[in-house]
Amino acid sequence: MPYTPKVGDPISSLDTPSMIVDLDLMESNIAKLMSQLLPTGVDIRPHSKTTKSAILAKRLIAAGAKGACVAKLSEAEVMCEKGLTDLLITCEIIGAAKVQRLVELFAKFREIRIVVDSEEGARAIDEALEKSGAEERIMTLIDLDVGLHRTGVQPGEPALKLAKTVAGLKHLRLIGVQGYEGHLQHIHGLEERKRLCLESMQILTQTADALRKDGHQIDVVTTGGTGTAEFCVTVPGVTEVQPGSFLFMDTDYRNAVGSKYSNSLTILSTVLSKQGPKCVTIDAGLKSLTTDSGLAECKTAGYAYGVMGDEHGSLAWTDGPDLKVGDRVEMVPSHIDPTINLHDVYYAYRKGIVEEIWLVDGRGKVQ
Repeated sequence: MPYTPKVGDPISSLDTPSMIVDLDLMESNIAKLMSQLLPTGVDIRPHSKTTKSAILAKRLIAAGAKGACVAKLSEAEVMCEKGLTDLLITCEIIGAAKVQRLVELFAKFREIRIVVDSEEGARAIDEALEKSGAEERIMTLIDLDVGLHRTGVQPGEPALKLAKTVAGLKHLRLIGVQGYEGHLQHIHGLEERKRLCLESMQILTQTADALRKDGHQIDVVTTGGTGTAEFCVTVPGVTEVQPGSFLFMDTDYRNAVGSKYSNSLTILSTVLSKQGPKCVTIDAGLKSLTTDSGLAECKTAGYAYGVMGDEHGSLAWTDGPDLKVGDRVEMVPSHIDPTINLHDVYYAYRKGIVEEIWLVDGRGKVQ
């Protein structure tokens, strides 16, 4: 018989490792973000690369968000098929296979938006749309490097040149600019993070103004993440922000921005083995918790986590109650996005009882 937990089951009955979400905390996170950002009039387009879930994207839209972001084309394919079509794909779409998939997606879902940062990329999409017989133009944003140095055209003349190229293409419609200051999201210290964010926003909004002066209609200026959105919305000219991790949080964001949002998602784990008077082995290793942003933390203070391989981790302590074989612990991820990508299912609970079960629709969608 397949393992099939049900709504109404206590979380204590779940097998482990399991990804569980405290609905009270998650809903509080949504209310906090919306109450702060919605009154500014700036659109909130949450980034679904965090949740990889159409259900959660729709829940955020119901709370006031405008559409959603996805990182990859394959994520967009899944989300569109599940009825979420107002999407911005925030990564460049490069390569013949991917461009062809974009053409096929656009044929069915006209609301999708893309970004470009090169003439080669823009022309390849235009040519593929031409060959397909497409009549409508795909909404396109210039991706601008505002300091991350990951993707994005450089501000100034390079951005103006690319915009002119895009505007001259038959099947692309230039609607705005994107500038993601990802390098600033986890800077500790509110004032320093704010100062550097506003510098990046100046690059972004000045470029948008320069494009307008050059004759382009720039309606969308999109930017921001969980660590900076509150600053971005104060900048005249910014029209949209893309926070994502606020919904669940992780230790990396918590360490940077404090306890404004709660860690609503944890990985439920079981103690498998006693390895000393103050050390146990749990069943959550590298296949359950990522380590790129440091080690996960036990939700209960005083227990230090260590990685012991794909399937195993350790918890060690000096004070506090001893853990014994069979005990359950909850682990707080250090980096929420890739941790979620390791799991198939969310078990969302309230007061210890599973209330909803959500699939991780975009798991493994990295193309």
